[in-house]
Amino acid sequence: MEMMKSMPMGSMPMDMAAMQDCIQSLNACSMAATMCAGADMTETDMAKCTAMCSNMADMADATMRMMMRPAGMDMEVMNAMLMACMTMGKACAAECRMHADMAEHCRYCAMACEDMVAKCEALMA
Repeated sequence: MEMMKSMPMGSMPMDMAAMQDCIQSLNACSMAATMCAGADMTETDMAKCTAMCSNMADMADATMRMMMRPAGMDMEVMNAMLMACMTMGKACAAECRMHADMAEHCRYCAMACEDMVAKCEALMA
C-alpha cells in the first residue's frame, strides 16, 4: 500500500485502502480460479467449470495489473473492466457453487469470486 501511495494518480481521486483491498482480492481470486481450473481438468464433466475458472483467472489478473498502473488509468476503461470482472466473477461463482458440495476447490473458488465482486463494488462506490 505504501508503494501505491507514492505512485502518481493524475487527476483521479482514489480511495487507496479500497484499491489495495480490491487488488488483493483480485489476486486471491486469480489464484483460486487457477487452482480450481487445474483440479477440474482431472475430473470428468467439468469442462464448463474449467473454462469459467480459466477465464476468471485471466480477467482478475488483467484487472489487477491495470489497477497497478494508476498513472495511466482511464476511469471509463477501468470502470468497464471492473464491471466485466464482476460479471465474470458472479458467473464463475455460480458455476463453482454447483460443485461446491463435492469439490473443495470449487467452494474456495466461489468464495474468492464472491469476495472479489464485493471488493470491486466497494471500490466503485
